[in-house]
Amino acid sequence: MATVSTPPIEQARTIFDDLGYSVSGDGDEFRAERKWRVVRVTALTDSDETPDDGELRCFVTWKEYASDLRARLRRTDPEYEWAIIGVRDCGDYEVLRAPPSGAAAV
Repeated sequence: MATVSTPPIEQARTIFDDLGYSVSGDGDEFRAERKWRVVRVTALTDSDETPDDGELRCFVTWKEYASDLRARLRRTDPEYEWAIIGVRDCGDYEVLRAPPSGAAAV
């Protein structure tokens, strides 16, 4: 099982690098840029708070926390567009997206 107190920052950097993004920044948050798109990427554990601002955000967390994070983001309904990447220890991951604007959360 993943170390719950350590956000999956290295996995996040690897995923975005493999997707062809230019990655910059240190710590648990970095910028991922490709063409016109700039995404703020934040690696989280289960208890970390999500930011209040931004345009495009991607949260990377361990797979076992991804559904809870998705439910929390749907409840708080932030102003930015978001996605979540749930990472497994083996390196596999699953992407959870925000519902389309104006759609009811399920």
